Amino acid sequence: MTNVLLIIFTISLLYLSIAHRLITYIKILAFQGVLLFGIAFIELIEINAINLTFVLFETIAVKAIVIPLFMNYTMKRNRITRDAEPFVPNFVSLIIITLIIIATFVLSNSITDTRISKIYFVVALSTLFAGLYIIVTRSKIITHIIGYLVIENGVFILSVALGNEMPVLVNLGILLDIFASIFLLGVFANRIGDVLKDVDVDQLKNLKD
Repeated sequence: MTNVLLIIFTISLLYLSIAHRLITYIKILAFQGVLLFGIAFIELIEINAINLTFVLFETIAVKAIVIPLFMNYTMKRNRITRDAEPFVPNFVSLIIITLIIIATFVLSNSITDTRISKIYFVVALSTLFAGLYIIVTRSKIITHIIGYLVIENGVFILSVALGNEMPVLVNLGILLDIFASIFLLGVFANRIGDVLKDVDVDQLKNLKD
């Protein structure tokens, strides 16, 4: 069952690569949060009940509900346009993300550590690079934040893979979530939309002290 959830998570990366509207990005993030909830529940069932409850609450509450709702509110509050405005065509992005997944699959053959399965490594690494790709190829600052959250999901998947042997990694993943939440709060508090009408990274050069 875990493998099915991981495969669906990988498919969501492909869908993310061709998404054109910011609301679609936010919905994909929420969907990934639900998938991570299922993966964590199945994989970490053997750890301490209190820690497991905390991890499950963090995935379903923070990843699937709080962060998507907050990003949607931030987008409306700052009057950010709905288009993600990618630098490259969606079809090219789909091909690149597909190649990334294939490359990580080939790279997984070099894994010798028996504590982590290859599918976890492939999905986690693919998610990391997909997040980086989103950051590089999108112009809006909010899409850069989304890219960072995708990267964080990849880190969380890798931590869950070793959660039973190394629970501290799961805790580090949760701390990264908290940092992401604070980062989002900072974006909202600074009211970027009131300073930069288009919230485009190219406009940052116009800011003055």
